[in-house]
Amino acid sequence: MTDKGEYKRDLNYLPDRITADGRDGWPVEPDRYRLVVARACPWANRAVIVRRLLGLEPVLSMGIAGPVHDERSWSFDLDPDGRDPVLGIERLQEAFFKRDPQYPRGITVPAFVDIPTGQVVTNDFAQMTLDMSTEWTAHHRSGAPELYPDKLRDEIDDVARKVFTDVNNAVYQAGFAGSQEAYERAYAKLFARLDWLSERLTGQRYLVGDTITEADIRLFTTLVRFDAVYHGHFKCNRQKLAELPVLWAYTRDLFQTPGFGDTIDFAQIKEHYYVVHKNVNPTGIVPAGPETTGWLTPHGRESLGGRPFGDGTPPGPPPVAERVPELA
Repeated sequence: MTDKGEYKRDLNYLPDRITADGRDGWPVEPDRYRLVVARACPWANRAVIVRRLLGLEPVLSMGIAGPVHDERSWSFDLDPDGRDPVLGIERLQEAFFKRDPQYPRGITVPAFVDIPTGQVVTNDFAQMTLDMSTEWTAHHRSGAPELYPDKLRDEIDDVARKVFTDVNNAVYQAGFAGSQEAYERAYAKLFARLDWLSERLTGQRYLVGDTITEADIRLFTTLVRFDAVYHGHFKCNRQKLAELPVLWAYTRDLFQTPGFGDTIDFAQIKEHYYVVHKNVNPTGIVPAGPETTGWLTPHGRESLGGRPFGDGTPPGPPPVAERVPELA
């Protein structure tokens, strides 16, 4: 928190990368690494979607932490005996401390963990998904889409920066603001960018080019949580997503695309925010709504053209152990 009451995110993550040439000492290898995520977390949700779309499930296993954690770390309370079945640990913190017993920063998801040593390799969420697209290509499924194509990278990066600053992070700046002025600045920034995105998406189906890219994935994971969490819990309440016609249709389009909606667990999302953030919601009461049936209604975005997977194909259904509850 700054002296003006502005929430400031710590963006200092473990910078190591898992690459095809192993230049940081972590070469891409099947079955060597475990992707640790939480269904509740939008930053982790990006990695879950990219892994699904690229078909990396057979070579990159996934551990799923529960939605509620304490000041120590995310824990594996969804697993039998409260331990990750591959890493054998109760808390993600243990993997960070194996890397650095004095690790001084927050224990965050997503994280890549080296299974043989039990050490975290990296929790740099922004770089992790790009590397899954560019460094793990030898293990992509047949028909995997290009989520970060060379010719569009500058534009994807530019849009992604705007989305991070003014949407992904701005909802937190509004929700965790320590002053009225800081809250109102974040609120204004957020909705100005949502208006910009609405205008951009009025005439095109996706953010960059005519296929789904990394930019869409980064925006989706915030928008899909908007009405369930950010509108009320974080006071981002000028309008609900469902009251922004272009963005509501755009997000439903992605939600109904294989690899997106089948990663979303609204119950875990709400439980995390409303239970963990005691400073924002002291009672810990989790709201019963909003209704979720609207996510499956027609969106009409096909009329704008575009090919969701480009020359590729949709992913198959998720592994049984990774399926989320169907919408009621």
